[in-house]
Amino acid sequence: MSWHVLGAGSLGCLWAARLARAGVPVQLILRNPARLAAYQRAGGLSLVEQGLARRYPVPGQTVDDPQPIRRLLLACKAYDAESAITGLAPRLAPGAELILLQNGLGSQEAVAARVPQARCIFASSTEGAFRDGTAPEGEWRVVFAGQGHTWLGDPLDDHPPLWLSDLERSGIPHQWSPDILSRLWRKLALNCAINPLTVLYACRNGGLSEHSAEVATLCAELGQLLRSCGQPAAALDLHAEVQRVIQATAANYSSMHQDVAQGRRTEIAYLLGHACATAQRHHLDLPHLAALQERLLQYLDARGLPSH
Repeated sequence: MSWHVLGAGSLGCLWAARLARAGVPVQLILRNPARLAAYQRAGGLSLVEQGLARRYPVPGQTVDDPQPIRRLLLACKAYDAESAITGLAPRLAPGAELILLQNGLGSQEAVAARVPQARCIFASSTEGAFRDGTAPEGEWRVVFAGQGHTWLGDPLDDHPPLWLSDLERSGIPHQWSPDILSRLWRKLALNCAINPLTVLYACRNGGLSEHSAEVATLCAELGQLLRSCGQPAAALDLHAEVQRVIQATAANYSSMHQDVAQGRRTEIAYLLGHACATAQRHHLDLPHLAALQERLLQYLDARGLPSH
């Protein structure tokens, strides 16, 4: 059965190239004929691993192609996910399966509500990749920057799908996780404790060591939120893990910092925004988290960037 990949960013292209390399049928969905033509001129996807580049002529198609979709990797940004699936819904075959590779929380439920006929599988990945815009292939050349892991799970059905064998064949490190929501909440909390502060202080992750008291306070409030949401496992030793991540990635700029630096829309609504909205629903008073959101919204607004 063929895979379809919507979202030709770094992770979407990384998955598509590895599936194609293993002989798994895969199609890349581009948003319009102009994008498809640009992709076809490039001759496919180029994947760079350990300094060596190899091209994979993954077939491409547009959103309105008539081919039915039975298995879809949705790898677009969280804020684009709902509209993207709305455009593809007529193409979904009965019993179609969607793998949702979005950051944060909130977009997954919105997508699932749009396609009740499909099975939605949530994913959380720590893999690293970036597009090499300096190469002749431009955005179709992806550099595999860091071996990571992908957890997948279905909050409504804990039976693992048969296509996990495709990931095995493709060398995509993965694990079926019955507690996928706990993993997604944990990752959201890590992002909320690190990313906004790196934007506000215009620093690399390691620069947060100079703001350790603020980080500790945020971790305490995030832990309170997680426990109130019925996710006590996600709250366990949160501050210690945040400190470990800051040290291990000290030289890196967070994804949110990179988005702001390049004038791109951030995923704040599905990270800090989702955390603060959930706190309000649970009638939790988390003043430092709320103040952080307000500071970040003002910061984005002052730079003409969307705050939702």
